[in-house]
Amino acid sequence: MHASLSTPVHGPSRELGRAFVRNSAANLARFGITSVVSFFLPAYLTRHLSVEVYGAWVLILQMGAYVAYLDFGVQTAVAKYIAEYDAKGDWAGCNRCASVGFVILAAASVLGVCLTVGLTWAVPELFRKMPVAQYHDVRIGILFVGISLSIGLSASVFSAIFLGLQRYQVPMIATVIGKLLYALALCLSVYFHGDLAVMGAAVAVANLLAAALQVILWQRLAGHISVALQNIDRGMLKQMLAYCGVMTIWLVCMLFVSGIDLMIVGHYDFAQTAFYSIAASPTNFIVMVIGAILGPLLPATSALSTERTPRQMSGILVRATRYAGIILLASGLPGIVAAYPLINLWVGENYARHSVEFLRILLLANIIRNFCLPYATMVVATAKQLVATASAITEALVNLIASVWLAQHYGAMGVAAGTLIGAVAGVAMHFSVSVIYTKNIVVSRLGLFVKGILLPATIALPTLLLFPRWKSTGGPAMNWQLWLTWGFSTVLFTWWFGLSAEDRTALQAISTGRTKPT
Repeated sequence: MHASLSTPVHGPSRELGRAFVRNSAANLARFGITSVVSFFLPAYLTRHLSVEVYGAWVLILQMGAYVAYLDFGVQTAVAKYIAEYDAKGDWAGCNRCASVGFVILAAASVLGVCLTVGLTWAVPELFRKMPVAQYHDVRIGILFVGISLSIGLSASVFSAIFLGLQRYQVPMIATVIGKLLYALALCLSVYFHGDLAVMGAAVAVANLLAAALQVILWQRLAGHISVALQNIDRGMLKQMLAYCGVMTIWLVCMLFVSGIDLMIVGHYDFAQTAFYSIAASPTNFIVMVIGAILGPLLPATSALSTERTPRQMSGILVRATRYAGIILLASGLPGIVAAYPLINLWVGENYARHSVEFLRILLLANIIRNFCLPYATMVVATAKQLVATASAITEALVNLIASVWLAQHYGAMGVAAGTLIGAVAGVAMHFSVSVIYTKNIVVSRLGLFVKGILLPATIALPTLLLFPRWKSTGGPAMNWQLWLTWGFSTVLFTWWFGLSAEDRTALQAISTGRTKPT
């Protein structure tokens, strides 16, 4: 048995464990509040906007959100290096890291404005099937949203500082307030019958206020870490750029995997854009769940890697992968089985009828691809992300090519299918190439696959047995007894096959008030 799984943890490692739990809790609190907003907004907007206008609005948000990809991984780099400098008490290093990160993000903000202007100009070419009357408002909306997000990109370095200090509760507060401001501004603009341009302006105001809040929180709570031009160090700049070079490749891959599908739908099948976006929202929910829980794994891994052997790190990877699989399936399977009634309750029968098949395919694709998220997080934390690039590039290329080709023949459904095909290809490349060359985490591919993926995947067996009943787009042909049987059997499979014997022992100890070192 690996030492990392069986021996008691003392000193710094115990503190890191406590910090990880505390930061995961902060992330989950942020996730819970923002999820309520994310659930409420589509339900409100779809009842007050036509399908056509709502489809145009989600495209505005999507095009404005491309600015976030210009982050180049700087936030991750700042969090990583500040975590390391903070652990050593090197405040000068923290100052250099934060200042260099700010300068890079400021330059990215300028690029963001240029990108926004370019996308605005290209609207008629990108969306030829969109009604011509919408072009003017869509363009203005993109300008407002994109430019405000570009300005906010520079301010994101201040949240990264708190992540590096492992004080996740501070950016949690900033995110929640920003999300609430965004929702309030958008709902008020729709309530007073504002057009797409007015909606974009309202969102821009909220984005700018959220950016200002990040700066204020840094000044009040982390002002000891200086962000100033005189702190810029050429060595730190080269180190940051080298780290972010591979991260940029990852971000481009993420763009092709999850950031361009709605654009492809809008280009080839604009009438389905609103329905596809509704299906994508619960899919993003799963990504947010697993991201909120595993986010603190990055700074924790950065610190642990200095005191653990590659073999011990493999034990952490296997356990994190297994837990991630359980969480992914527990949050995704109910959406697959009960897709129709859930969407119907959320945004109405019309959207449920048109979105249900998109949702099931996208949920399955994201469950599969995010099985590898713990591995990706750990290699990024230890600056070894180059070894994982092959799987990221493979998924991105397969996803893009398959989605575009299938969209030409099958419309929006082809885009969803392309996402699923890309996810399978990425995981295959992950095990056949990436894991082999990860020298700082020595892990058996078979062991990782069986313990981390295959055993948790058995949770899905009750769902597969019910496939003939829940595949109908008109709603699942299941009575309450069958629902109860499915839920109970899924919980049993989770307990006996998803969790290891050690996991069950630890949970039983917690439930009875006894403690057990992990």
